[in-house]
Formats: sequence, C-alpha cells, structure tokens
Amino acid sequence: MDSQLSSSLLENAVTELSRLPGVGRKTALRLALHLLRQDESTSVKLGESIIKLRKEIKYCSVCHNISETDVCQICASPARDSKVVCVVENINDVMIFERTGQFRGLYHVLNGLISPMDGIGPDQLEIASLVSRVKNNDVEEVILALSATMEGDTTNYYIYRLLAPTGVKITQLARGVAIGNEIEYTDEVTLGRSLVNRTLFADSFKR
Repeated sequence: MDSQLSSSLLENAVTELSRLPGVGRKTALRLALHLLRQDESTSVKLGESIIKLRKEIKYCSVCHNISETDVCQICASPARDSKVVCVVENINDVMIFERTGQFRGLYHVLNGLISPMDGIGPDQLEIASLVSRVKNNDVEEVILALSATMEGDTTNYYIYRLLAPTGVKITQLARGVAIGNEIEYTDEVTLGRSLVNRTLFADSFKR
C-alpha cells in the first residue's frame, strides 16, 4: 500500500482521508472507492456538508462548546442550572455527559489538558475564561470532570488552586471512573453515577 495509485486524483483523496484519526491508508482507499461507486450527488453532499461545517460552525462565547449561534442551546436554556458548571476536556465529553441524563447544569470546555510533555500549558486552554466566569457570575459549584489520567489530575489541581480563593464549591467525579481512564471510554451508567455521587475535591488531599 506504499506504492502510488494509478490515478493522482485517487491518490490525493486517499492521502487526505488517511489524515483522519483512526483511518489508515487501506481504510482510506476503501472509503474513496466506495464514494466513487455511489451517485455523484452523494459525494457532493458529503463534501458540501464538511465545507459548511468547517466554515459556519461557531463556538459558544460562554462555555466554548460548538454552536450555530453566539451562545449554545445548553447555555441559553432557562431549564439549565447556571449555578453549577461542569468542567470538561473537550466537546465530545459534553455529548457524553448529556447522554447520561444526570446533569442539568452548564459546561465549560477547556479544549485540552495541561501536558508539559506535549508542550501544552495553562495559557493554551480555556482556564482563564473559567476563572473569570466563576468570579463574574453567580456560580455556586464547579465540577471537575476531567479524565482520571496524569494530565487530568494535573489540570484539576491547577484549576483548584486558582478557584479555591473565590470560595466556590469545587467537586470532582466519584472514583467510579477508574484511574488512568479517559471519560470517552467510560460507560454512561458509571459516568452518571460518578457525577451524582461527586465528592469535594479538597477531600482527595485527606486520603
């Protein structure tokens, strides 16, 4: 599969498809050939939808979740509890927590975790906006719902040190989420229970 394909157009398509996460060159070739076998309109609709997504998607000015408007549907909903903010790593985690049906507060998407090994520091994440949000709004509780990994724990502690002086209640997921696990790979039932049974973050220092 390392050899060049007979068509430069096909080669270019395979190269671009293989840039997607989890898509190797063999899979990319199968996808490209599949699209060629479909009606032209199918490929055109796919291409147009991707271009439209990339050009028109916005990020919520409040929580940084994806949105089609300045403020996302979750933040704009009067049915949500604006006094409770759940801090997550990425947009996918918002979708995962929403599927549990156990959380009715708002979110704050960091867009990553502190990871010195990868050259990612606090200034590259939405941490400053979180602190500002807590200080300038009537937030009573911040739930640290990050992955139970070294990067997640480091980020949790960094945020805790910044928010502790504000007096806001800071909690974390109950340890139903195994150490070393990422939120993405935790089943919804376990995640929902961990959210409902969350504990004070400061208590983790007493063990």
